[in-house]
Amino acid sequence: MLAAMPTLPWIEILIALYVAWVLGASATLLTQRRSPTATLAWLLAFAALPVVSGVYYLVFGPRRMRRRKLRYGRAQEALASEVRQYLRSSCCQAPAALTPEAAAIAGVIARLGQGGPTLASAVDILGEGDEFLAALESAIAGARDHVHAEYYIWEPDGAGTRIRDALAAAARRGVEVRVIFDALGSGDAGPAFWAPLREAGGTALAFNPVRLSIASLNFANFRTHRKIVVVDGALGFVGGNNLHDPVSRAAKGGGAWRDVHARIAGEPVRRLQRLVLENWLYAGGKVPGDLDSVKRFFPPAMAASGQPVQILASGPDDEDAPIHAFFLAALSAARTRAWIQTPYLIPDEPLESALRIAVLRGVDVQVIVPRVGDSRIVSAASRTYCEALSRAGVHVLEYGPPMLHAKTMVIDDTVAVVGTANLDNRSFRLNFEVAAAFYDRGVIRELSRRFEADRAASTDFARRRREGSKVQAMLESLARLSSPVL
Repeated sequence: MLAAMPTLPWIEILIALYVAWVLGASATLLTQRRSPTATLAWLLAFAALPVVSGVYYLVFGPRRMRRRKLRYGRAQEALASEVRQYLRSSCCQAPAALTPEAAAIAGVIARLGQGGPTLASAVDILGEGDEFLAALESAIAGARDHVHAEYYIWEPDGAGTRIRDALAAAARRGVEVRVIFDALGSGDAGPAFWAPLREAGGTALAFNPVRLSIASLNFANFRTHRKIVVVDGALGFVGGNNLHDPVSRAAKGGGAWRDVHARIAGEPVRRLQRLVLENWLYAGGKVPGDLDSVKRFFPPAMAASGQPVQILASGPDDEDAPIHAFFLAALSAARTRAWIQTPYLIPDEPLESALRIAVLRGVDVQVIVPRVGDSRIVSAASRTYCEALSRAGVHVLEYGPPMLHAKTMVIDDTVAVVGTANLDNRSFRLNFEVAAAFYDRGVIRELSRRFEADRAASTDFARRRREGSKVQAMLESLARLSSPVL
């Protein structure tokens, strides 16, 4: 007769596993020295929902990713060793003339190691998607040496195919074409889509490919959210427009997204070029290291006058969060107005406090957000901040539909910004972002005019808020809990 199998103490085993999980996960989190609020939130999540919180943290959690940062640092160092000496000798030595207020704001980024404003020979604000696509297509058609592009969303639709074909035509003419597309944001643009470009002699690389491994489960972070195109090292495009049909009124009619892009000529483009090439190297691409190639990528920019432009960049490789620091500095310097457009209004505590304090100082703080966003959970979380800021005196307005995707800011007559960063933690700390700060009065007036046009097409948030139900408010509050990773 067989002896009975011993009964395993399942309850004790589960309790032991639970305790081991909480202690191990908490110890890992505590070594990262994050803010007390974020750390406590994660600790409570680990204790209350061990399995769910563990999976969520692996996918979305703000881990340091030291190995990846080391790789990225090596890419930066490799590029710096090739261009540092030449860039110093070939840049314009005439400092940009700024007001004291503008100099104080610009100094924040300069002291974070990103350089001060440089002089652009021309700046054009492209406020319509079809205008942007036409300008980009024309610039690519005029390229003589190279075109470098870095994009978050590049869809295999009409707009995406149109620009891909323009690049393929340039490659067939002998122009060097290098494209970086984000592996997650451009997931639908597979090898078949890029085949015509590669067959023409161009190169397209995926940034941070998604792989099914423990080391790569944190795929929602470390994305390149940038939208940059550099033509011949002398003409650059930066802003909010992705390469997909929603940017085009010709494709989507009245449903086309509202966005803003900037076309910049001159020395500031050299900074955009360096950003693209750093990510190109990180993604596994190669760049010729001879001085002649460096000169092609970074042509001399000796303009003695022009429009002051400062290129701001941030990413998970930079713990100083420069774009976040710039926004805080700009809001602190505001005296009369702070006008902001953003698809996602999910500020952290310092930024929310800066907005509230600006109101208390008598600044006219206005924020335009989309009435209907492209993500339900993000829109729900954003509305809780809209409500709180509206009660604090911030004039919050809702645009559309269609979707408002512009990311702009106007501070007094001091500075205006066009970029890729939303007002949320993901943009400030988890994604690679870029923005252009303009200190020229003419550009500031143009962006102010566009803000006023969008404001005229918007409705007051507080008026609609009274229409909401208690159930809707509860769901929005639940969405707010995910704010740090949205």
